[in-house]
Amino acid sequence: MKILIAIHHFPPSFTGGAEWEAYNTAAALQARGHSVRVVCVEQIHRGCAPPGQLRWQDSEYRGIPVRRLSFDLSSAPDPFVWSYDNAWVGEHFRSLITEFQPDVMHLLGGYLLTAQPLIAAHQLGVPTVVSLMDFWFLCSRISMLRSDGELSTLPINPQQCARCVGEERRSLKWLGENLPTVAEWYWRRQQAQAEKYAVRLSVLRSALNQADAIINRSHFVRKLFVQAGFAPERFTFIRQGRDFPAFTSAELAKTPAQHLRVGYLGQIAQHKGVHVLLEATRQLPHAALTVKIYGNTQAFPAYTQKLHRLIGSDNRLELTGAYSGQAELLTILQELDVLVVPSLWYENSPNVILEAFAHQTPVLVSNLGGMAELVTDGVDGLHFAAGDSADLARCLQRLIDEPDLLPRLRAGIRPVKTLAQEMDELEAVYRQVIGQTVGMLLV
Repeated sequence: MKILIAIHHFPPSFTGGAEWEAYNTAAALQARGHSVRVVCVEQIHRGCAPPGQLRWQDSEYRGIPVRRLSFDLSSAPDPFVWSYDNAWVGEHFRSLITEFQPDVMHLLGGYLLTAQPLIAAHQLGVPTVVSLMDFWFLCSRISMLRSDGELSTLPINPQQCARCVGEERRSLKWLGENLPTVAEWYWRRQQAQAEKYAVRLSVLRSALNQADAIINRSHFVRKLFVQAGFAPERFTFIRQGRDFPAFTSAELAKTPAQHLRVGYLGQIAQHKGVHVLLEATRQLPHAALTVKIYGNTQAFPAYTQKLHRLIGSDNRLELTGAYSGQAELLTILQELDVLVVPSLWYENSPNVILEAFAHQTPVLVSNLGGMAELVTDGVDGLHFAAGDSADLARCLQRLIDEPDLLPRLRAGIRPVKTLAQEMDELEAVYRQVIGQTVGMLLV
């Protein structure tokens, strides 16, 4: 098959979970003999391309052909509209699809590339598959986490969307926090702003409905999109697979310690809830435990400073910085008894939980969305109320007070799905949508 994979970003410039998912998919499909090409967005800032134009560059990453797009979004006729319906991207995809002639296009997410790849492929008769990596089709903030820290609920309320994004501005946030009655009055009168988000939802709903198959990596995501009005039969559940070295029992064994060793691996950002873990630990001032937090501390400096203030002089707590590579991950997890995933947003199907399980490490997880779905409470980890540091502290204290709990949770961890298993399922979806398209053409 000739497969066009579209993703908002791609390594090596960007190395988040979705980016590596795209790379792993492309590399695995290429290894199976398919002709694979990746297209991604490289830059959208002022000066990266002439105003009103899209630039592109072809390159290779580890043997995979990659086309990287750059455009100045601020120069678009309406930057908000073009953030979800970018005509420059649509024009380029029509040209690229005509040139490459893929049998199927696979869009991972939609953010930055917008609705236009789906529209272009549909116009040219190319079957499409969409993997829902997050909630971008429903939420312009991607996470369904509002600017006031609360989670959005369904049905989508365009007026609430306008207020949520609007209150990212300091003046409007101040108004909502200090004069809530006035803020309510103000936002009820912002009908034009609300209409912008209603149109966004309508355009993206139409585009996603043009996809021939929609892949959900968690049952929670399917449930949310069905609640948002999408037909349940449109979705196919495929949990992501991960390949790890064939660890020996000695490599999976934890190094000895006289205290509980707690860790966090991932993005250092407010919505990831790292502060909840530190607050929970501070509620256990005499507990025999340590907490190591691994992640890039430079991305959100103000939040990192907040974490430093929480740590204070408590030498049990440490911000260790980012890590790289499987070998370092093995060493890190050999020295951790439990991993904590304290996210404040729903998450989808976090790779870090699969990484922990592959290294025989139980997980404490917020009881939200796809992350809670991956961890069976009391079997391979524990759930705690999202954002509730006292409830997380209770879980940590249990691990200290119940010496048989950690071994029991470790024994409950199931094998992690392999990348080969995921690719078998994905190829079946590709064959199905290609067959459907051919069948329609023959009718």
